[in-house]
Amino acid sequence: MSRTALRICPLCEATCGLTLTLDEGRVTGARGDRDDVFSKGFICPKGAAFPAVDADPDRLRGPLVRVDGELREASWEEAFDAVAAGIRPVVERYGPDAVGVVLGNPNVHTVAGALYPPVLIAGLGTRSLFTASTVDQMPKHVSSGLLFGDANAIPVPDLDRTDHLLLIGANPLESNGSLCTAPDFPGRLRALRARGGTLTVVDPRRTRTARLADRHIAIRPGTDALLLAAMASVLVEEHLVDLGDCAPHVQGVAELADAVKDFTPEAVAPACDVDADTIRTLARELAAAPTAAVYGRIGSCTVPHGTLASWLVDVLNILTGNLDRPGGALFPRAATDKTPRPAGPGRGFTLGRWHSRVSGHPEAKGELPLSALAEEIDTATDAGEPLRALIAVAANPVLSAPDGDRLDKALGSLDFMVSVDPYLNETSRHAHVVLPPPPPAQSPHHDFAFNTLAVRNQVRYTRPALPPAPGRMPETEILARLVLAATGRHGADPAAVDRLVVDQTLGRAVNDPHSPVHGRDPEELAGLLTGHDGPERRLDMMLRLGPYGDGFGADPDGLTLDRLLAHPHGIDLGPLSPRLPQPLKTRSGQVELLPEPIAADLPRLRAALDARPDGFVLVGRRHLRSNNSWMHNVPALTGGTNRCTLQIHPDDAERLGVRDGQPVRVRGAGGEVTVPAEVTDGLRRGVVSLPHGWGHDRPGTRLRHAAADPGVNVNQLLDGSLLDPLSGNAVLNGVPVEIAPGAASEGVPGTASGPVT
Repeated sequence: MSRTALRICPLCEATCGLTLTLDEGRVTGARGDRDDVFSKGFICPKGAAFPAVDADPDRLRGPLVRVDGELREASWEEAFDAVAAGIRPVVERYGPDAVGVVLGNPNVHTVAGALYPPVLIAGLGTRSLFTASTVDQMPKHVSSGLLFGDANAIPVPDLDRTDHLLLIGANPLESNGSLCTAPDFPGRLRALRARGGTLTVVDPRRTRTARLADRHIAIRPGTDALLLAAMASVLVEEHLVDLGDCAPHVQGVAELADAVKDFTPEAVAPACDVDADTIRTLARELAAAPTAAVYGRIGSCTVPHGTLASWLVDVLNILTGNLDRPGGALFPRAATDKTPRPAGPGRGFTLGRWHSRVSGHPEAKGELPLSALAEEIDTATDAGEPLRALIAVAANPVLSAPDGDRLDKALGSLDFMVSVDPYLNETSRHAHVVLPPPPPAQSPHHDFAFNTLAVRNQVRYTRPALPPAPGRMPETEILARLVLAATGRHGADPAAVDRLVVDQTLGRAVNDPHSPVHGRDPEELAGLLTGHDGPERRLDMMLRLGPYGDGFGADPDGLTLDRLLAHPHGIDLGPLSPRLPQPLKTRSGQVELLPEPIAADLPRLRAALDARPDGFVLVGRRHLRSNNSWMHNVPALTGGTNRCTLQIHPDDAERLGVRDGQPVRVRGAGGEVTVPAEVTDGLRRGVVSLPHGWGHDRPGTRLRHAAADPGVNVNQLLDGSLLDPLSGNAVLNGVPVEIAPGAASEGVPGTASGPVT
């Protein structure tokens, strides 16, 4: 007999509510939850494919342990015995930094991924942390840290109330948004235009989002920061700066004005290939709009000046008085945020507290660049031991990081590696132990990270729609046991990890004079927590201590887990509202408009005024039915427009003698790939586009559908040397490449070759 269950979709950042149909212990259907307080019934093709994702036959059913060089099925006890035996000797002989931790994008889509990796990293004491953030969004974290003192204080556009939206390097009609959590992002953009608002899109491709816009600016790839700096220069030059209500909270306006004066539209236009009059019009319209917001994403982050571009997005919002203003860009307030503290100076944000061992890359937000992972494994120096062991949680850096061939070889040289992954993929195939989490229907869901980026304050939680199947272990227990095995407490009760976090958190809270539980007994507070297990008790604790919480009884109308469970479609907490100066954690207690690291990097941007690419440059692209390398093993999410092709302009194709569908060779500093051409006028001349997340052609994986149409790994064209220096983010867009018709280079098997020498 069929029944239904609610589930928040974990397949992209939109976090839409789903209603699942369940038959005989499996998910047979998914539709949008019309009563969901945030998504209101919206669903995209990924959400509709939830049953197929959940039931993928290639998902691992139990742990794998390497024996005599081969991965074999094992019990959970054998698997965690092997983890302890592999990790602890490395720590004891070489120190904690010899153990690397790699966290992939899916971590932020699960309860377990939010709650346990911080405990693992702290317990190990390693500084060798690498995450997907440095191939995606680290520039935004760094610019926010420098401006606001908190790398996680990211203002988001108030989509539902703004009159004027400028998108740069963003394609939310296909990505559903990123660093801006908004179910039905396309509908919100259409509503903006329907109420008379203006949408401007800056992108070298005429994307689906660009086709919806009032104006599309086909900028030269990689010059986003120059365009934004020129717009700031116009605001200063034409006396259009008006900070509005945030004026008392901003310092450095005069210094900023001096810093951008050289970036006039006339100086910038040749580099951006956007005429000066258009740049001036963009700035004037932004200043004249009743409310406005500038929003930049991956296209403006994964470029040589990604941090400067991310900084300038907020600079424009500030200079036009649209920061912290309804209809502008505001700071969300998530239900599990820390207890609000009084406004005032904080510790600030510091870059480069330590550096990578080989190339000396500075850490950012506690992380080293993922691009440096291979050299940290395979290169000996006098600066310390190379990485000897690796813990990869929901990560596939062989496909997501530059020069996957080098990393592929490096992973094979490790003393020990453990992967927490549902698949045997291009990375986990190297592991000595693979720990597979259950399908998403068998896991709870709460968006710890994405609610801090949501365009409306709300809170939702869904328990597992189905119990774990026989032989499965909840992902929360897998990661708790991993913490114990890796930190020398193998065999302890996994619930001890949650108890430790609860005890430490409540211990700090009762000693904090700003906490609603100041002076109370932490044991008494722990006894008030509800929930079926440790993760739910931790969620209850965070809700009670958070900005809407009951303060453990101090506010009888406040939020608790029990109250949230009584509202299965979620609780609406209202629109975003002004919060300054409370979010600021800078040492001055103000928005620091021109931080020293930013000022020091501006000469590099000035030098880019004279740069002109001679040949082709490469940009990436997203597909609506894909999310990085996760979903290419699901037939419902491949085919159609979701194909790995090289998009090229008709004029360029004609000049090269390339026909639609013909194999084309693409060569970059890291290697060469051969891929079918897709001739289209949807991008500017001199630009070619390849999607990321493909390249499923390596032996030893168990991804049958993906391997049948593997595509090519765009990141193999990169050698990892191009990074944004402030954030360590990989440069993935605006990369020079060579294009030629024909098959792969002679003597090179498959569709890819090694580094260019």
